[in-house]
Amino acid sequence: MTDPARNLEDPAQDLRQPLFGNPLFNAEAHRTTTIPDAVRRARWIAVDINAEGFGLFFTPPSPERPILWPCFDSSYPAVSSETILVAGEDRPELVRHIRASSVPLWWAEEPAIGASEHFGKLAWTTRMPEALVPEMAGIAFPVHTERGRCGLVVFLGFEINLTPDSLFDIHARCFSLFEAVARIRPGEGAKYPMISKRELECLKLTANGYTSEEIARFLKLSVHTANQYLTNTTQKLDAVNRMHAVAKALRLGLIE
Repeated sequence: MTDPARNLEDPAQDLRQPLFGNPLFNAEAHRTTTIPDAVRRARWIAVDINAEGFGLFFTPPSPERPILWPCFDSSYPAVSSETILVAGEDRPELVRHIRASSVPLWWAEEPAIGASEHFGKLAWTTRMPEALVPEMAGIAFPVHTERGRCGLVVFLGFEINLTPDSLFDIHARCFSLFEAVARIRPGEGAKYPMISKRELECLKLTANGYTSEEIARFLKLSVHTANQYLTNTTQKLDAVNRMHAVAKALRLGLIE
């Protein structure tokens, strides 16, 4: 049984190489993919493990910003309330774990006693000290690309069904999915008005976790101007808020 007290940052727990040798990863990772294709693939995985929801997240390149940015979730093209919870907090231990290890993480709060017992029987997993989504059970698979990008594929549900044998297969499919998403290049940009270089700079800094005040200071702008650039970009991407704008920009390959 998994020891809940294991350190999330222990790289000795990383058994990443078997995943890259998995035929599913090698066969699917380099296929041309669109975001709707990726959502369908994630939904197939969720169905196979009896998950109620899912989400794919990127870690920002800036190491001092311990946050997660959503790319899509099971409510695509909208953004679910669960995703907003996951992305709305600084998560230093989780981000460090994602960058150092591929060990899957799970959580199960009361009343998810059955889920806790189920996840606890899975070898090569670690229990998270805090739930990603309160009052919900779930499992999160750290994923990486050959070019160094990192992220997390999350599945939610009280009745998730994983066996020790299927755990590696599901994780390999998550690796393949993330690699395919990371290779997506702008393909839908023509649907949106032209976004200026300055607007994209502000949006990319937002994706890295910087506030309007920090962006203004970094780009030598007034706070009002920085906010205006971000407002313009949010409107041009037909997003409901800045986080949604960042998620859309990541989907379109406008920022990395």
